[in-house]
This record gives sequence, C-alpha cells and structure tokens, in this order.
Amino acid sequence: MQTLSLPALLALFLVGAALIVVIASRIRTIHLALGFATTALMWVLAYIALLAPGLWIGEALFVATLAVVVAFGALARRAGAVPFKVGLVSAFANLLVLGAFLRGGDSQWTPVIYAIGLFAASGGLAWLGGRLALRARPLQLPTNSSLFAVVAALTVFILLITGGLVTGLESGLTVPDWPNSFGHNMLLYPISEMTGGIKYEHAHRLFGMLVGTTALVLVTVVVRDDRRASVRAAAVAFLVIVCVQGLLGGLRVTGTLTNATSGAELSPSTLLAIVHGMFGQIVFAVACVIACVTSAKWKDAIPGANIQDAQRLRTLPVLLAAALLGQLFLGASYRHLQIPPLDGAPAVHPAWPIWGHIAGACVILVLAVITGAHASSRAREIKPVRILGKGLVHTVGLQVVLGIAALVVVIIRADENIPNYEVLVTTAHQALGALLLAMVCMLAVLSRRLIASPIT
Repeated sequence: MQTLSLPALLALFLVGAALIVVIASRIRTIHLALGFATTALMWVLAYIALLAPGLWIGEALFVATLAVVVAFGALARRAGAVPFKVGLVSAFANLLVLGAFLRGGDSQWTPVIYAIGLFAASGGLAWLGGRLALRARPLQLPTNSSLFAVVAALTVFILLITGGLVTGLESGLTVPDWPNSFGHNMLLYPISEMTGGIKYEHAHRLFGMLVGTTALVLVTVVVRDDRRASVRAAAVAFLVIVCVQGLLGGLRVTGTLTNATSGAELSPSTLLAIVHGMFGQIVFAVACVIACVTSAKWKDAIPGANIQDAQRLRTLPVLLAAALLGQLFLGASYRHLQIPPLDGAPAVHPAWPIWGHIAGACVILVLAVITGAHASSRAREIKPVRILGKGLVHTVGLQVVLGIAALVVVIIRADENIPNYEVLVTTAHQALGALLLAMVCMLAVLSRRLIASPIT
C-alpha cells in the first residue's frame, strides 16, 4: 500500500470538487435535495448498524436502508420530481463509501461493477417508490435552493452527533493519521477493518466528506438559483468554513500537515480539539441561517412596523448568541481537558471550565427566557419569530436539565468502562446546545428581517 503525498491528495480533491460542481449544475435542485436527503438518512441507518445492535436488528436496518430509497422515490413523485433521478443522485453521493467495500484482491473491473450495481439498484428502488405513489396526493415542496439548504443543515447536524459520539466514546485518536486512514486513502479504507473505536472515528470522517460534498452542491445551486450577492457570498462562506472545520479536525489528530502514519511523527492537539468542537456548532448555525435567507418567505417578507420593544427584540438574540459562544468554549474545554478514570486512578475534572460553564448556564437561562418571552409576546403577529421565541424557552430549559444530567453521569463514573447512558446523555447535551445556538442565530436574522427598526 502506497500512501499518496499531500500534493497528490490536494490535486485529487480539487479534481473531485470540480467534477461534483459540473454534475450538480446540470441537475434540478429538487432532485439534488431529495437525493442527498436519501443518502444522509441511509448513512444514519448504516451508522446505527455499525454499532452492532444484534443480528435481527441489523437485518431490519438493512431493509430500512433500502426502504428509504423507495420512500424518497414516492416523495419525489408527490412533489412533481422524477423518482429515478432522485435515486441516481443518491447513488452518486453514495460513491463516497463505495471504496470501503472493495478488497485488495478484487478484479480491476470490480469497482465498475459495484458502481453500475449501485446506480441500478438506487434508481430502480426510487422508481418503484414512484410507482407506488402514482395515486398519492400531490405535495408542495420548495424548488429553489432553500430545500437543499435545509438538507445541508440536517447533514451538518448528523455530523455533529457523530462527532459527539466520537468524543463520548473516547475514540478521537483511534485513527492516528490524516488525511489518510492508517495509510489508506480515506475513501478506500476497508469496512472490514472498521472495528472498535476505529469505526466511530472513521465514520465521522466519512460523514465529514458527505458534508463537504453537500457544501459544494449548495454553492452550486445557490449561485444558479439565487441572484442576491449576499446569499451567494454566504454559501461560499459556508463552503469555506466547512473546509476549515475539516482541516481543524485533521490537525487535531496530527498537529501538523503531514501524511505520516507513525505516532512518533504526530502530535495531537487538545487545543485544536476544543476549537474543532466549537467551530462545528458555528458551521451548523450558519447552515440554518442560509436555510432561512434562501426561503421564499424571507424574500417576500415585509418588515412589521410598530412592534413594541422592536429594538430590544432585534438586540437580545445577538447578545444571547455571543453568550452561547462563550458557554460553548467552556463546555468544549471541560469535555476535552477532563481526564477519565484509568487504571485505578481517579478522574480529573478541571475546575475553571466546569464552574464557568455552570455560572454561564445560569446567565444564559435567564437571558434565553427573557429573549424567548419577548419574541413570543411582542412579535405575536410574526409567526417565525413567535415560534422561535417559544421554542427557545423550552429548548433552554431542556438543555439545562441535560447539562445537569451530563455532569452527574460523568462525575459518578468509576472506571475506564464507558456506560452507554453517559455517551447518550453527553452527546444529547452537545447536540441540543448546537440546536440552541442555531435557533438563536435564526431568531437574530429573522428579527432584523421581519421587524422594522424603530424610527428615532
């Protein structure tokens, strides 16, 4: 096995990116959105199957994975799209994992046979779904870039969850090299070798590749479908920060740009682990904001005038977002600086991040309740602002409860064995924190769009 040099990997990346843009530019946005949504959901089910839930559950998940393609084919028919094309788009995105099923001794024609089979099966299952939905009631879906932006945001959210599981399972450094995986091209690392913590870490990397591909396609459809320079710039910025986030994740493992595979040549960075954990939630918030600004309701909105406390409604979400970023830094610092119990030694819980995080939670709880209450009561006639305001109050309450539960399960852990409930609670706390930040960012931009600035 010969490891590709960094220039060769970069060239391969650029060629692949150009190919993705060229192909995506020739496909309708609704087909791209439904196809990528199909792939994302298939990957979620496959990820659960990787957790080895048992033979019968694994078989059921395999059937469910195929059923997803059928279901989205039916959805495509109801939305006036071509089911077969949705299946082909899904197959195109699934090429990212095709290499994991190839073996070193396979014939040179095996990849071609696998690819043909993938496109035939995916297209055929989607076509079947379309046939099953011939008499179903039509469904109105957005046909512009907003639908794909929603899919992009959901894909980033899935990536955040897999990242949280990697940290919760303490599997962040089980694959020692990057951008390769044990010397393999990342997309060709055999699925047969994805055992133990490797499967969590490598699956997270593959989800990162899916998010990167989604970001490329999002730029393509926004440039094609939206004439606003600011929105095009936002889509390009999203692609850039996705690439930066991927680079941060890689450098967290290696400490420097290198294709070395030996641990002696690598220097993992805890600081970059903290930054990577924070930045991922910012990426998700940006994706959600793009989904807002590309929507038809945003374009057609007329700012509501004579709203009581208009300036406060426009300012409070910005202050809350800033507070959440500080809280995010403290939470990520605690999670990556704590030392779990190992070989009989007790766990080490750094004081400054956890006490700062607890104090910050109290401040954010008060600020979030005030912000949400103002949004839901003062802007009652503006539905998106009202809904986000009410959701903010409920979400921050649940987040505080999860935070307390996460602290308890981490502190009571007595040895190096990681309980499943600890992983679930800590990952849920992280994921809900990302959702909370995204809600506040959406509330901030929607308040400025839908609430007129008071005349002074």
